[in-house]
Amino acid sequence: MKNIYHRLLLLIAGSTQKELASQIRYLKIENRILRSKLPTRVQVTAQERNKLVKFGSKLGKALNELVTIVHPSTLRRWIRESKKATTRKPPKKGRPRTNEEIRELIIKLARENDWGYTRIMGELKKLNIKPPSRNTVKNILKENGLEPGPKRGAGTWDEFLKIHAATLWQCDFYSKKVLTIKGFRDLFLLVFLHVESRRVFIAPSTFHPNEAWVKEQAHAFLTHVSDSELGATVVMHDRDTKLTTSFDACLESTGIDVKKAAPRSPNTNAFVERFIQTLQQEVLDYFIVFGEQHMDHIVSEALAYYHEERPHQAKENVPLAPAKPSKSRKTGKRKKDQSPPDAVPVSQIECRQRLGGLLKHYSRKAA
Repeated sequence: MKNIYHRLLLLIAGSTQKELASQIRYLKIENRILRSKLPTRVQVTAQERNKLVKFGSKLGKALNELVTIVHPSTLRRWIRESKKATTRKPPKKGRPRTNEEIRELIIKLARENDWGYTRIMGELKKLNIKPPSRNTVKNILKENGLEPGPKRGAGTWDEFLKIHAATLWQCDFYSKKVLTIKGFRDLFLLVFLHVESRRVFIAPSTFHPNEAWVKEQAHAFLTHVSDSELGATVVMHDRDTKLTTSFDACLESTGIDVKKAAPRSPNTNAFVERFIQTLQQEVLDYFIVFGEQHMDHIVSEALAYYHEERPHQAKENVPLAPAKPSKSRKTGKRKKDQSPPDAVPVSQIECRQRLGGLLKHYSRKAA
C-alpha cells in the first residue's frame, strides 16, 4: 500500500497542471465507486478525524468538491472546533479547593475538642473567617478520619482521667505472705495514689483489715490530702469487700465522690495497680518479711526512694519530689541553675543506697 501512494506522489509531482486536473477527476470517480461499495455512513476515529482536519483546513473552497467521507459542513465544524480548542483553556470542573490554612484550622479544632461541624463553623465565624459550606467541613473531617458529629454521652475513659486527674485518687489493697511465730500469714497494705502527680500514700500494714481499721485509714488519708494540698474530689477503688460502706461514707462526708470500678475491670484502676506491681517486683519480692514493723520499714524506705530519688518516665524522667538544692557554705545562697555539662568525671559521682543496696541513687558530690 505504501508503494502505491509513493508512486502516486511521484506521478503528481512530475505532472503539469492540466495533467493534475485529469488525475484528480479520475481519483474522484474512483472514490465515488469505492464509496458506493461502503455503508451509507463511515465511522472515523479521533485520530482519523484529526488528520482530516489537518489537511482539510488547507483546501479552502475546494473542500466542497473533494470531501465525500463526511458532509463538507461537518468537516468545517470540526475545523472551527479545533481552532477554538487551541485558544481557549478548558474550564475547571467543580468548586475551588478550600484554603489549606482553613483546612488545617478545622482539623485542629476537631482534634482538640468534641465539637461537630456546626460548632466548628461557629468558631470560624467568631474568628472572623468565612467558613466553607457544611458539606465541605464534613468532608474535610471525614478525609482525616474524624467524626463530623459531636461526641455524645458520658465520654471515654481517657477523657474522664484527663479532666479529673488533678483531684483524682485511686486506692487498692495489697497482701503479702509474711513469716510470724505462728507461721506464714497474710499482711495487708492499703495504697492510695494521686493520678496527676503519681504521689502515693500507704497506710500502716495490718493483719486485720476490718471495718474499724479501714475507716481509720480513711481519716488518715483525708489528713494526708489536707497536709499535702493535692486535693481530692474523686476516689476510685475496686469492689473489694474490705472497702466497706463506712469507708465510702467517711470519704463522702467531706464531699469526695467515691467511684467503684466495674466488675472484672482492673484497667479502670490501672495507676494504683501499676504502682503496686512496681512495689512488689522492685522491692518486696526480694525480702522475707517478718511482721508488721519490718513491712512498714521496707515500705517507708521504698516510698522515700519512689518520691525523692527514682526517675519517672511519665514525669519526664525526673523524681516526683527531688531533694532541695544544697546551699553554698560561704554565701548561704542556693546555687544558680546551670546547663548540664557534657561529661562528669566518675570520681564526682557518689551512690547512696537503701535497703541494703537494693535501691541505689546516684548524685554528684557536693563542691
